[in-house]
Amino acid sequence: MILIWQRLLKNTKISGITIFPFIILKKPEYKKDQILINHEKIHLRQQLELLIIFFYIWYVVEYYYWVFRLKNHYLAYKSISFEREAYAMEDDLNYLETRKFWSFWKYILD
Repeated sequence: MILIWQRLLKNTKISGITIFPFIILKKPEYKKDQILINHEKIHLRQQLELLIIFFYIWYVVEYYYWVFRLKNHYLAYKSISFEREAYAMEDDLNYLETRKFWSFWKYILD
């Protein structure tokens, strides 16, 4: 389900966020952005694979690992394996049809 929640994302650079089972968008027109929606759907799949709670735990641990290592919040965010997979494959609108289980794993090892 896609929700528009402008107040939640109002003072952020975030266009969308996925909190299972919702994709929350900053602006109504973002519903038409197929690449953004595909990016967020990739996160939905990742969350399901890790039984939702383990996704969030892993995400936060990996984020802080990268913050500590890179000393930069934005670079840390972009280095998270889940984000790396989603950004790498967001342009492929058929990706989820062929994506293998735990595909984010290869982005940890890169």
